[in-house]
Amino acid sequence: MVPRPNEKKSIGVKWIYKEKKNVKGEVERYKARLVATGYNQKYGIDYEEFFSPVAGLETIRLIIVTVAQHRWRIYQMHIKSAFLNGFLEEEIYIELPMSYEVKGHKDKVLKLNKALYVLKQAPKAWYSHIDGYFLKNGFVKYPHEYAIYVKIKESGVTLVVCLYVDDLIFTRNNPKMFGDFKQTMIKEFEMMDIGLMSYCLRIEIKQGEDGIFVNQEKFTREILKKFKIEDCEKMNTSVKC
Repeated sequence: MVPRPNEKKSIGVKWIYKEKKNVKGEVERYKARLVATGYNQKYGIDYEEFFSPVAGLETIRLIIVTVAQHRWRIYQMHIKSAFLNGFLEEEIYIELPMSYEVKGHKDKVLKLNKALYVLKQAPKAWYSHIDGYFLKNGFVKYPHEYAIYVKIKESGVTLVVCLYVDDLIFTRNNPKMFGDFKQTMIKEFEMMDIGLMSYCLRIEIKQGEDGIFVNQEKFTREILKKFKIEDCEKMNTSVKC
């Protein structure tokens, strides 16, 4: 908490409440986030770049195909409050959050040490942080896909990690690497271990002894419901592979 600066304009904040649902459409957890009103930021003053590379859908599908071909397993971890891990290069001030008032300090503001959700530069700050972490810990970034990291040991043991904003999808050819990777990630970030990947980017994945099966049943039902055609007549469609 610092005195309101004369040469800098502070940014407002607000609370956002959201329901997080699983593949069945059931409420999995409730989320509350304090976010900045990033639309008040001005380019060249409050931020410069705000990009954040993520893996494309084609890349994720390619990983699923590779895993199926080699009979591996694909796992998923979720990074809690990912954007709050990004370090800011700019000097950013925010207003005191609603219901957060300190007696005798109503004219003061908060100076951010780390990024906050909806700040223009928050995605870039987060990506820079985790990108630096991977590169420092022996991973190599794929030159044509900035969200794919590969770690290969001398013995040939390989770990592939795919980053999509705050979700990590990873696979390997040696089960032992999973335990080591999870421990190091949990030590560095606050993580949620989802286990076997079952739902990602509206793709449902079922992994078993017989292989990997993918479908988009939930997404299809949502489309039918949106256009009010749930009772439409079903028809088989041939697909060439």
